[in-house]
Amino acid sequence: MPDWLNSLLKLLQGSALGEAVRNAEYLYPVLEASHILGIALLVGPACTFDLRLLGFGRRVVSVTSAARNLLPVSHVGFVIAVITGIALLSAQATVVVGTGAAPWKLGLLILACLNVLVFHGGIYRRVHEWTDAAVTPVAARIGAGVSLTAWTGTVFAGRLLAYT
Repeated sequence: MPDWLNSLLKLLQGSALGEAVRNAEYLYPVLEASHILGIALLVGPACTFDLRLLGFGRRVVSVTSAARNLLPVSHVGFVIAVITGIALLSAQATVVVGTGAAPWKLGLLILACLNVLVFHGGIYRRVHEWTDAAVTPVAARIGAGVSLTAWTGTVFAGRLLAYT
């Protein structure tokens, strides 16, 4: 691990936040439960949207309607998951980052976020052309597959942090 990263993790761990999370009787479990709820709000709607891109429910809802109704919930979940994730990390940052699952979680999380940026900056800009199409463009389906894989992998790697 690079020295700058180790220093940053030690700073986070030694912060008032890290102290509070380690020492307040119920703070860690409340943060953990909130983190799980944030993940549910993030991943559930995102995966539902991805499934729509792959063709599920195409006769029921357009891609734009699915995006308008599902993605704002995902954004709220993302904010909750990030805030609570940082707080949870602060309790034992150097220990958690030293686990075998940490690089996987971080890498998959970065992949998922980059995929969102590429999707919305690319193929989704022309969604009006294919929102009700029988088959979504290949780029949209690839993005959906990457998203499903990356978010699922992030969840699994996150759970493995406690066991590796």
